[in-house]
Amino acid sequence: MKTAHDLVAAAKTRVREVALADAKQAITAADVLVDVREADEFAAGHLAGAIHVSRGLLEFKFSANPALQPRDLKIVLYCKTSGRAALAASALQDMGYLDVQSIAGGFDAWAAAGKPVVKPEAPPFD
Repeated sequence: MKTAHDLVAAAKTRVREVALADAKQAITAADVLVDVREADEFAAGHLAGAIHVSRGLLEFKFSANPALQPRDLKIVLYCKTSGRAALAASALQDMGYLDVQSIAGGFDAWAAAGKPVVKPEAPPFD
């Protein structure tokens, strides 16, 4: 029986992971930057310009949104450490998307490198 780790390892052999050092360039060239973490993770902090589509709804959201349907979109994905993003990239490739990349090391590596993170501020309750 395969484990989640086995599935991630297999996905990583099929998808392009962009090194953290090259991530900013990949993001700049992308049509869409997608955070596939859960909503609470996204709300706690995310990369500027990212849209949130949790891994569990990815295929449905991409299928339902006309702006996300062109198969030639340049897509960059990330998650916490890169496992969910690899699975998501593999699924999008299976759906026919031609230019999908994930960020190696994910959000944790990005933040640890001191790269900018958007953190929403809570409204004051005076």
